[in-house]
Amino acid sequence: MEDCEGVIVTERYGSQESWRYLLKDGRMKRQKDAGDGRPARNSVSGVFKSVFLPQGYPESVSEDYLQYQLWDTVQAFSSSLSGTLATQASLRGVGVGNQEATVAAATITWLLRDGTGMLGRILFAWFKGLFADILNDVAMFMEIAAPHFPPFFTLIVCIAGIFKSIVGVAGGATRAALTVHQARRNNMADISAKDGSQVNICVSGLLVSLALIPLVTDNPLLTFILFFLFSVLHLFANYKAVRSVVMETLNEARLSIVLHRYLLDGQLLSPAEANQKEPVFLSLGRTVPIKLGVRLGDIVQESLLISQDCAVCVCLGSDASVHDEIMAACQALCLRAVLHDVSSLGDALKQLSNTKDQWELVSQSHKMIDQIFQTFLKELDQAKWQTDWTLLDWNEWRVEWSKKRS
Repeated sequence: MEDCEGVIVTERYGSQESWRYLLKDGRMKRQKDAGDGRPARNSVSGVFKSVFLPQGYPESVSEDYLQYQLWDTVQAFSSSLSGTLATQASLRGVGVGNQEATVAAATITWLLRDGTGMLGRILFAWFKGLFADILNDVAMFMEIAAPHFPPFFTLIVCIAGIFKSIVGVAGGATRAALTVHQARRNNMADISAKDGSQVNICVSGLLVSLALIPLVTDNPLLTFILFFLFSVLHLFANYKAVRSVVMETLNEARLSIVLHRYLLDGQLLSPAEANQKEPVFLSLGRTVPIKLGVRLGDIVQESLLISQDCAVCVCLGSDASVHDEIMAACQALCLRAVLHDVSSLGDALKQLSNTKDQWELVSQSHKMIDQIFQTFLKELDQAKWQTDWTLLDWNEWRVEWSKKRS
């Protein structure tokens, strides 16, 4: 009986390695695919990937993962250097190196700083805030400046502690949302763990900090100059990191950009195109806010459309689906565009702007959205937008209409 030779099976480890099993002289042999020039997992680069990148990279994460993480590492590095300067200033302010300072006074100051920080975390979890990274740099600047104002040192570091606690809450919430976005195989735990490993790469920041401390000691001018440079790098890296993210889920800003472009010329923007147009900072111009999931009483007190604080309010039924939520938000965005008198209105919205009666405006806008919504939703799916869930900021009020009695 002749021995059969040839490839029996081929296996691969994600996109990293490819191996073939061959039958030769009655024995099975395993060898690496000749066309696979990638390094093995036990090589230096392979070990680096296994330690710092999620398993299955790049297939297991979103396409924007690497670019975001690179900029995130840069901002963490610069922030750690700024933090070193702030910590040194705080320690000097509480009396380290001062023979006249007491342990009790330093302890009380530090406890007040931590206590106000806890209060800040509670308040921020209740309210909502923005510009976390700018606030972080402001807090560190206050800590660096605090020793130069001894009578107000405790007050300044307490306010800085509140700002830092706000940054911590905002950063945690943002990181959680990004982890969900990046996890393409529901591998949130692995991505979170590797994110912590990547941050620890900033141990180089510790080495730089050790070199900086002797230079900035008793040199406030150099301290402020270095802090300014690190803060600029920190904010620039954060801006680039945010700009690199391509979210496929619809929030109010992205839905507004996509819908208005669709109504203007019939073109539906892809997630990458819409994310590039989404503003990073809040617009300072006046606009009509949208409130989703409000009480029915908030609408009928004044009129159907405008509440007492001049906002477009939307009530939602208790059995509404995600698609119903998107449709209601689309109608609200159209109403806001008409009320805000946006100059670049499409033909459909220009017709709505001629309607003066508010009840009629609501009715006509509903008819318009009802006619185009199914096609709009289908094109959203084709453009790879996520329509099974959204990031629209709905409140929890729901309306249950009584059934008409016969």
